[in-house]
Amino acid sequence: QVRLVESGGGSVQAGGSLRLSCEVSGYTVDTYCMGWFRQAPGKEREGVATISPVGSPAYANSVKDRFTISRDNAKNTLYLQMSSLKPDDTATYYCAAGGDRWCSRGWDTYAYAYWGRGTQVTVSS
Repeated sequence: QVRLVESGGGSVQAGGSLRLSCEVSGYTVDTYCMGWFRQAPGKEREGVATISPVGSPAYANSVKDRFTISRDNAKNTLYLQMSSLKPDDTATYYCAAGGDRWCSRGWDTYAYAYWGRGTQVTVSS
């Protein structure tokens, strides 16, 4: 059984930083595309960052140069380092696994087989 558990969310002021973690069990993190998504109240879930099996990252324009996705294969854990946070980054952040082989559909929520329950990030101005 595949299980994804996010942690590291919280409340920070604008300009602050947070590091999200996604501990994975029942699935090897470097097998297929993995990603971080977020969903704000009243908005659709959107892709934030993806990482391919070979470790190639991709970022949404809104977070480029501020967020960094990484993976620890030994710990089977996915991370999202978030810096220079803005109020617009406020959302529930979800970890996703089981995407396509090369992240060619990395931004498509329907491409992922497994999801965590999310962790809340709140950024105040």
